[in-house]
Amino acid sequence: MHVHVVCSDGEAKFWLLPEIELAKNHNLTRAQLKEIESIIEVYYDEFKSAWEKHFGS
Repeated sequence: MHVHVVCSDGEAKFWLLPEIELAKNHNLTRAQLKEIESIIEVYYDEFKSAWEKHFGS
C-alpha cells in the first residue's frame, strides 16, 4: 500500500505498510518530505480505508 504525492516542485512515493517510508523522491527537499510524512501520519487511517475500499483488503 502506498501513496503518491505530486506538487509543483516535484513528486514522491511513500509506502504505508509495513510502516510509512519514502520509496521515491524527485526534486522535493528534506523539509518538504518531512511535512508530507507528517500529513500522511495524520491521515493514515483515511488513506488505508480509501485504499481498501478501492482495491479491496
